[in-house]
Amino acid sequence: MQVILKEDVANLGYKDDVVTVKSGYGRNYLLPQGKAVIATESAKKMLAENLKQRAHKLEKIKKDAEAFAAKLEGVSLTIGAKTSSTGTIFGSVTNIQVAEALEKLGYNVDRKTIVIKDSVKEVGSYKALVKLHKEVSVEIPFEVVSE
Repeated sequence: MQVILKEDVANLGYKDDVVTVKSGYGRNYLLPQGKAVIATESAKKMLAENLKQRAHKLEKIKKDAEAFAAKLEGVSLTIGAKTSSTGTIFGSVTNIQVAEALEKLGYNVDRKTIVIKDSVKEVGSYKALVKLHKEVSVEIPFEVVSE
C-alpha cells in the first residue's frame, strides 16, 4: 500500500514522502491518526503541484538548517551524572539530557531530533546525531563525567 505522509513519522519517512507500507499499518494507524493519505494518482498530482509551489520555501528552510548546523559544528558537551565507584551511571544519559545541555549553551534543539546510537550507561565519550532537516544532520560529541 502506498501512502503520502502528511507529517514526519519516525523510522518511516518525512512529510510529503510517498512510501510503501503494509496494509494493516496504513489502514489501522497512519490513516486514522491523520499522518498519511492514500497515494492515488490524483493525490500524487496534487503533491507534485504543492511541492513545485513550495520549492522556494523548502530551500530557505534547508538553508536555515545548514546555518544552524554550522553553529553546532564546533560544540562539545559535558554531561554530569551520578555514578557508582566503578564508573557505572545510575540510570542512563538520554537525548533529554543532551537537549538540556545544548539549551544551557543557548542552542534550542528539540529532543526528538537528537539520536544517540549506543546506550550511555558508563562514564566516557560518546556522540549524538542531531537531525535538523531530512538532508542536514550534525554529530555532536559529548562526554559523560561523574558528579
